[in-house]
This record gives sequence, structure tokens and C-alpha cells, in this order.
Amino acid sequence: MSDVIYLRQSNGQLVEMAAQPYDSEPVLQKLLAEYPHLLAGGQIDEERPRRWLLIGQEMGIPWEEGGGNQLSLDHLFLDQDGIPTLVEVKRSSDTRIRREVVGQMLEYAANAVTYWPVETLRARFEAKYETGDHDAIAALTEFLGDVGDEGPDVDEFWQQVRTNLQAGRIRMLFVADEIPFQLRRIVEFLNAQMSEAEVLAVEVKQYVGQGLQTLVPRVMGQTAHAQQTKTAGKRETKQWNEELFFEALSQRATPVEVDVARRILEWGKERTSEIQWGSGKKDGSFIPILIHGSTRHQVICVWTFARLNLQFEYLMRRGSLNEGQRLELLHRINSTLDTHMPDTDIERLPGISLSLLARPGVQDAFLADLNWTLDQIAAQ
Repeated sequence: MSDVIYLRQSNGQLVEMAAQPYDSEPVLQKLLAEYPHLLAGGQIDEERPRRWLLIGQEMGIPWEEGGGNQLSLDHLFLDQDGIPTLVEVKRSSDTRIRREVVGQMLEYAANAVTYWPVETLRARFEAKYETGDHDAIAALTEFLGDVGDEGPDVDEFWQQVRTNLQAGRIRMLFVADEIPFQLRRIVEFLNAQMSEAEVLAVEVKQYVGQGLQTLVPRVMGQTAHAQQTKTAGKRETKQWNEELFFEALSQRATPVEVDVARRILEWGKERTSEIQWGSGKKDGSFIPILIHGSTRHQVICVWTFARLNLQFEYLMRRGSLNEGQRLELLHRINSTLDTHMPDTDIERLPGISLSLLARPGVQDAFLADLNWTLDQIAAQ
């Protein structure tokens, strides 16, 4: 039986429109870039329909720290919660859509959450507006426009993107004119098994007839259990404290990583003025705060997904350390952890796994680096 729909015109006449494959993948890719709502955000989340901000097409992804872009993703979107949404487009006639595209997408995702600095995504987005009349800040403000009387906080949005990447909270969308049964089964399985990432397929069928074209998107892969898991706590804020933080961390980290976080917290209680607990919807955090003069200084932020951020960006903005001191701190930590963070990270918030601090002697050396930092701040 042929796949047809009927369009009723204002004069009451019906136009028969038959399903027809796209002439090529670039045709569908262009449609998604120009009309992101074809990704059916209302079907993905009925209560809070997803809105899409296009970051770029043919997004390069490295597969090593500081390396070139060896991989290329069809589209990268962000939704209004700053969740990176990776989109790969295939035609149903492409045999790779059944299995090969799944491995391809998982490779993109694994490398993106590890090697994509949020600064790269922000620069790619802002570059689109360098020569136009509409600037990037205005475009992002318009996108985030329904966030309250005070208006959106652009920096906070990009920080949320960073947090989502570090937590592995991303969305993977397979898009085609027709989703094969085999791919749908794989997507349903992956979506049910992954706690942070969301994996879905979006079928965007094209119907044509009498010079008219109709596009019908349909989301696949959302089992009832997976939907409940992904949306739990999405709209809630949470005031974290020590008990809640370590309860959540113990569910996502090894006992050794939990011990590392506890020792950092005890160091913060001893050496800094106060501990600031986060209020994230899903991710807990704590920041040891040193109050010196009239300024609140922060060096690290520890998260319930077993990572910490070095707060170089805040050290720069608040005048806590000058450029030479930040470079010295970066080089000290690279030596302590045997890492290779580039010098450009002194203006960023680079992330470090707590597992790196689990080796013998490393914790003492790392805390010595933090003590050196506090001494530099206090000497001003």
C-alpha cells in the first residue's frame, strides 16, 4: 500500500500527496538548519517543548586533547537548557543507517564530551554573526527570552552548556526520511540504558503532490520508562548540602573518588572562609570561598559527577591572580597531575577527573598547589 496523505484545500478539494525520498542528504540537512523545529521538540518533551539553537553545521570534533578536528558532525544544536544536541542525517536508502551510523554517532558523542571546550562552541556560534546586522548576544537573548523579568544571563547559559558536557548530558538524534526498524530498536535500547544521555530518532517524511510539499516529523525511541528517567527533576531546583552531595556522589563515583572529594572539602573548611553549596537541578557542587577584602575568591568547584573545575576564569575576572600567577598555577597543576592543559586554559574553567587525584602523593601535592594560590591572593 502506498504511503499517502491528503491535503484539503480552502475550496474543499483534496490533494493526494505521496511519500517521496529526498533527492540527497544535503537537502534534508539544509531544511534542518533553516527550520530547526522540524526536530519536533514538542514530541521530545511535551511539558516543556525543546527549542533549538543552531551552533553550526559540519562541526569538527577532535579525538585527542589539543588535536585537530578529525571527525565531522552534521549539525550541533543547543536546547534552552544548554543540552548539546548532536544530529546526524542519513537517507533511508543509505545502508549505513542500520548499524554503522550508530557507531559513528557514539564516537562523535564520546569525543565531544571529552575534547570539546565550551569556548569552541561559543566562538563557532558567535562567528556566524560577525558580518551581519544581528549580533550573537541579541540572537542568544532572543532564544532565551522566556526566563524571567531580569532577562537571560548569557554567561550562565554557556556555563550550563559546559556543565552538561562534563556530565555527559547530551542528546543524540538520528534523522532520516524513514527510520528503519533495526535502527529504531537500537535507539530504544540505548535510550533506556543511558541515564544522562538521550538517544532518539526523528523521521522527517516528505510528501509531495501537485507542486506542493509537506514535511511530517515523528520522534521515535521514547519508551515510557526512558521518558520518566530523562525528565525526572528537569524543572526542579535543589539546594545542595554536604549530606546530599556525598549521597549523590557515592552513586556516580568510586569510593576512592568520594574520599578525594571529602579531603578537598575538609581542606576548604580549614583554609577558606566558607563553603558555597550549589543549587543545580541535577548536579550538586561545592566551592570553597576565600573572602579577602571585599572580594569572594574561588579556585576550584567540585561536582557530583566526579569532576572538578579549576576556576581560572573567575580568578581572572575578579582580579584574584594576574596572568603570570595563573600561568604559574597552571604549570604547577600540570606537573602535579601529569596533565597537559594548554596555557590558554588560564582564561577558562578546565575540568579534571577526581580519579587523577587518587594516586599516592598526588592529593598532598594538589592541595599544596591550592595553598600556594590562596597565599598569592592573601598577599595582595
